[in-house]
Amino acid sequence: MKIAIVKLSALGDIVHAMTVIQLIKKYDKKIKIDWIVDDRFSGLLDFHPDIDNIHKVNLKKARNKNSVFLLIKELLKVKKIGTYDLVIDMQGLLKSAVISRLISSPITVGFDKSSCRESLASVFYNKTFRCNYSENIIERNITLVGFALGINITRQDTKDKLPFLYFSQKYLNNNISIIKKNIILIPGASHKSKCYPISSLVKLTTLIDANFLIIWGNSEEKMMAEKIKAQSPSVNICEKLNIDLLKSLISQVDLVIGPDTGPTHMAWGLNTSSITLFGPTPGYRNACETKINRIIESSSEVNPLKIDKNNLSMQDIDVHEIVKVSKELLNKK
Repeated sequence: MKIAIVKLSALGDIVHAMTVIQLIKKYDKKIKIDWIVDDRFSGLLDFHPDIDNIHKVNLKKARNKNSVFLLIKELLKVKKIGTYDLVIDMQGLLKSAVISRLISSPITVGFDKSSCRESLASVFYNKTFRCNYSENIIERNITLVGFALGINITRQDTKDKLPFLYFSQKYLNNNISIIKKNIILIPGASHKSKCYPISSLVKLTTLIDANFLIIWGNSEEKMMAEKIKAQSPSVNICEKLNIDLLKSLISQVDLVIGPDTGPTHMAWGLNTSSITLFGPTPGYRNACETKINRIIESSSEVNPLKIDKNNLSMQDIDVHEIVKVSKELLNKK
């Protein structure tokens, strides 16, 4: 059996979706799996032994240039990737649904109109599955795949997962301590309301005896990192890392602390201890807690259908609660 999974973006969402690969192989090792992904995030999938082919698309370039020609070019590229026994759209957006339907297959599976973020997407599937959009994203992923393949996958299967992010080389950096515990701090996120206050991150570095490494992905996040270092000189700012090196670094540290953003979720995918901080986004939906992967949520009520960018409740999370959970996780090492 040959299947195609469509999950285009974003970083954390792809991590959550990738859990299904080992569960599919556990059910039947002979199933061949191809993955269609936005080329900006394809590095997450690189080197995975159970993915046969990674097909990259670049719809953002067509959108940024407002080019119908580039859009058609990308869609035609998808149409030529081959024939499959089954296509599963794990994204539930109009763009992913169109791509899924363009792939040659007798069965195209996706969420029904009440379960998609963009309900129009459901018209492109010939087999649909109902699952409340507010349900946990990992639970949605595994139940959709279970429905598509006719198998029973439980959330416990996910909690018992093996690490599933792979890299080509070990990241070497003199700032990684061989004496102290190493903690990655992630100050940035897709928008400001998801970021934990810099002053609180500075305080955190003074309350835990550890070696702190700060990662960043753009100039704004680098400025945030520099502000932390200006007030806490002992922290180490990493250079800008590609996805391959980022996976390697996260696999080497003892703990990752960050908001609801891709690199924090990568820690979960690598079975590295983590604390994910939630304010304007729902922790119950966007993460899977384990013994080593914990979430801390603000007390605000959130709408899983729409992020309130004016919700600044991240600043209400008590830094001492983070310290307490951090020490619990570090003591397990």
